[in-house]
Amino acid sequence: MGHISANSRAFFVTGTDTEVGKTFTAVALIRALNEKGLSTAAYKPISAGCTATPEGWQNEDALALQQVCSMPLSYQEINPLALPLAIAPHIAAQQYRQDGHVIDLSLAKIKEGFSHLLAKQADVLMIEGAGGWRLPLGNDANGEASYLSDFVAQQNLAVIIVVGMRLGCLNHAMLTADSVRQHGLKVVGWVANQVDPDMPYLAENISSLAQLLAAPLLGILPRLDDPTQAVKYLDLSALGY
Repeated sequence: MGHISANSRAFFVTGTDTEVGKTFTAVALIRALNEKGLSTAAYKPISAGCTATPEGWQNEDALALQQVCSMPLSYQEINPLALPLAIAPHIAAQQYRQDGHVIDLSLAKIKEGFSHLLAKQADVLMIEGAGGWRLPLGNDANGEASYLSDFVAQQNLAVIIVVGMRLGCLNHAMLTADSVRQHGLKVVGWVANQVDPDMPYLAENISSLAQLLAAPLLGILPRLDDPTQAVKYLDLSALGY
């Protein structure tokens, strides 16, 4: 079911696109795990769109993850790569570099932060991606294009897909799941998040995805303001909890 080390299990939360509720879902999943008495940690290796603080650039999604974890973690541990501009991270890093700042988006840097958190041996380590599944990181030292999904594949992580329920989601969900599996990884579950409150034939679309994705449906989340409210809509039994 993914990368297992000692008493730790890690899940990677990806989405069918940006702004589909990855953070909202990840926070709800962590809350549900906390309620089961499990120790939790979170990792958002890359964020783009940050606010300047006395402690440096910080992202609201990473802060939400920090606040919900049962294990006390510093902001830097959760989000080591924080970029000011809310654009594709590799482009944001290029712009930041022009201002004299060096940002290392290498897979080695991302793995370093992951290994650090894994060594803390939380019962569950929830990792949230940025954007969609195939997030570009720019070219590596050999001039080859690299992606955040390469890190997930290297670590053999179990993948949870957040599907933003709106027109076009069937195609986006299937493309995402197909690519995850082509990387040799397992989709251990998916969450239907109703981002469009007026989506026609919502139930029919969810039913179609349940068949097409061939993976456990962990929950159907209606439009909610607080991830705490979402916990009751989640069923983590397929994850072993």
